[in-house]
Order: sequence, then C-alpha cells, then structure tokens
Amino acid sequence: MRVVTWNLWWRFGPWEARQKAILAVLRELRPDVVGLQEVWEQGSDNLAQWLAGELGMHWTWAASDDPGFWQRRIGDRSVGIGNAVLSRWSVGERAVLPLPAAEGDGGRLALYARLDAPGQHVPFFAAHLASAPDASAARCRQVTALAEFVARYKGGTGFPPVVTGDFNAWPDSDEVRLFGGLKTAPPVPGQCLIDAWEYADPTAPSATWDMANPYVAATYGPSVRIDYIHVGPPGPGGLGHVRAVRRAGDGPVDGVWPSDHAAVVADLAPGAAS
Repeated sequence: MRVVTWNLWWRFGPWEARQKAILAVLRELRPDVVGLQEVWEQGSDNLAQWLAGELGMHWTWAASDDPGFWQRRIGDRSVGIGNAVLSRWSVGERAVLPLPAAEGDGGRLALYARLDAPGQHVPFFAAHLASAPDASAARCRQVTALAEFVARYKGGTGFPPVVTGDFNAWPDSDEVRLFGGLKTAPPVPGQCLIDAWEYADPTAPSATWDMANPYVAATYGPSVRIDYIHVGPPGPGGLGHVRAVRRAGDGPVDGVWPSDHAAVVADLAPGAAS
C-alpha cells in the first residue's frame, strides 16, 4: 500500500500552474491513499475533488472552521482551506477533530477516514498542526488531542493506524517525540506510533521544508523535515509494516515547483502473503 502525505500550499504562489504539477507528481507516484493539507475550496470547486477526479480516486474533505488566518494573507474571504484524503478505496466512515488553537492560529484540524481496502479496513488520518516556530507547547496540546483521536478510531481492524500530516516540527522536537510515544511517555498509555522515516536510507535527502525550493529560500532556513507518516506497530504477519520511505515532489515539474513542501511517500506491506 503506497501512502503519501503532502502540504499543497493552499492558494499561494502560481497556484493554477502548481496544481497541474501536483497532479503530475501524484500520477507518477500512483498512490493508494494520500493525506493532504492546505487544500483550497472556492464555491463548488475543490482541489482535492479535482485531483480525485483526475486520478480516479475516492475523496473526503474537512474544512477549517476558522480560515481567517489564511484568507487575510491573500485578501480573499471566499476561499476555504482544509485537509483531505484521496483513496483508491471507498471511505466507509469519517470524522473531524478541531485541534486546540495556538495563539493567532486557530482552525487547525485532523481528518479521519476509514478506508475499505480489500481484506481489512485501514484507519487513516490527515493532520495539520500550528506553524509558528515558537508554538511547540501548542503543538504538544495538538498531538495529545490527535493521539486520543487516533485511539478512538483505530480499532476493529488488524491494520495499524496510519497518521499523515504537516506537523511543522523538527523530528527531535517535544511534540514529535510525544506523539510517537517511543522516546517519552505517550499521550495515550500503550499507544506508540512509528515515524516511517526511521526506515529510510540514512543517506537519502530528508528535508520536506527545503532551502533548495525557491518558495522556501526566502525564509533563510534551515532545511528540515516537518512532514510525517506515522504508523502503528505492524499487525498479524507484518501487516502495515514500512517497507520503504522517501521524499517526492522535491523538484520542478516543467519549470514549476508543485508546493513549498516536499511530499513523503511510504510503502506499507499488506501482510505476510505479500
């Protein structure tokens, strides 16, 4: 099962050209499921819906309940923002969690989708955390709520929960360590979630917020990985274990960089018979 997480940079920059580049990358990757952040919606148009239609995938979307932080930046209150899931399989259940707000940065959320994959349901989550560099305390509150959300919806299947998202946090940060629960006490007793990048080639480029990207270069760094795929411990026969992980969308497509973030791609095993 190929999983992708990607922050699509909402309606910033050359967004119309960028959405074609985003589609080109996803077509090449051929994912089974994608967790998306900073997805735009305006009237009857929705970027996730368009991508799903072009890729022949199912989709579900959750809008931010407080998009003003974003709308003020582009001067257009008609454009919504939220998280989405694209899936090769139908979505049998969904739920939305508004995350605890950071100062001046509300409306962040997590989206749950139960994917009706052959042989088992897959509990899948897409989250977007607060972005301010000094908002670690707020992100700790957010990952605590997210971990509880995962615990609420992960049951009833042998497939481990898969949590994707832009955490806006460095890998060794308090919030990422807290959410994983392997290097400190987990927010939900007994629940541990493994950062898929632990399985990456140690020589592979890892930064998803990368100064090589011209949209990012003006921030003056540093380059760092802030986007994650977390997976619960494997199920029976190794169900859901991480086989490989890498970056994608980390260069221009026909001269256009798709987003200010690179995507993360993980291949998960469907089971012992695979």
